[in-house]
Amino acid sequence: MKKVFITGIGSGLGKAFVKEFLKQSYRIFAVSRHLPEEFKGKISFSYGDLLSLENVYKAVDTVLKDVDSLDLVVLNAGLLTPLKDINETPIYEMNQMMDINVWANKIILDYFIHNKIKVDQIVAISSGASVNGNRGWHGYSISKAALNMLIKLYSREMEDTHLIALAPGLIFTPMLEEFVLSADEKKFPSVKRIKQSPKMTPEEAAAKIVSMLPTLKKFETGSYVDIRKI
Repeated sequence: MKKVFITGIGSGLGKAFVKEFLKQSYRIFAVSRHLPEEFKGKISFSYGDLLSLENVYKAVDTVLKDVDSLDLVVLNAGLLTPLKDINETPIYEMNQMMDINVWANKIILDYFIHNKIKVDQIVAISSGASVNGNRGWHGYSISKAALNMLIKLYSREMEDTHLIALAPGLIFTPMLEEFVLSADEKKFPSVKRIKQSPKMTPEEAAAKIVSMLPTLKKFETGSYVDIRKI
């Protein structure tokens, strides 16, 4: 039975990933702020708020303490706050995005190294925002760009693991609906483009990404990959 570790499964893409992995009979280990009722008794779970960096290592250890190898890791948990100009975005808000989108993942990757857990493949969920620099995406763009580099740097150290930072395309998630589709499309031109562009459901996106896992391994480890360009 294949084993997968995933973060952020309470809703959206993360929840859809769990559904897809259950369909494919993976053994699932997860850390998240929320455990959907439908997954209780079906996965190994540890509560963890990745915003509390001091608790991340313990949360991961709680669920993985008896695990010595994983076929797949999906670093899915992420934070986006309402679109606004960067000059109007306070540093504490930027720090929150950096903590969840970057530093929590560093702690998790360090855990695998320090505990000698063999991991075959790691997919970190990045974003097109990490490279396109559209107005209004402030700390989210910066943190996802940093995530891309974090993955590249760890690929140099985790030589037996294949790592990818993956932009999954447009997915109609609660985060997109709340913070992007409700934003001012005149002030932030990317909003109009996103509204007009086709979007996947979380379930469609999860199934697509899981089906493309072998394809992702063909890219150089440490790469940033936009699924829309494959």
